[in-house]
Amino acid sequence: MGILVWAVLGLIAGAIARAIYPGHQGLGILGTMVLGIIGAFVGGFLYSLIGGSSAIALTIPSVIVAVIGAIVTLFVYYAVTKRTA
Repeated sequence: MGILVWAVLGLIAGAIARAIYPGHQGLGILGTMVLGIIGAFVGGFLYSLIGGSSAIALTIPSVIVAVIGAIVTLFVYYAVTKRTA
């Protein structure tokens, strides 16, 4: 159940992260969804590493963690592909 929640959070987080991250990302809707889902998993994993519990509900703290993970994922994506935002 937790994986499904993080996937749904990822869809929301991808859209929010793209709105927060400066510049033109050039990703379509599918790219945004993939970015958000990967970011949500990254955020959840990092949150669990620092001692947080695994979220299994759509709550504001869960969305914040997912958005932070999506922003980190977006930053890493552009650092690896050498694209400028």
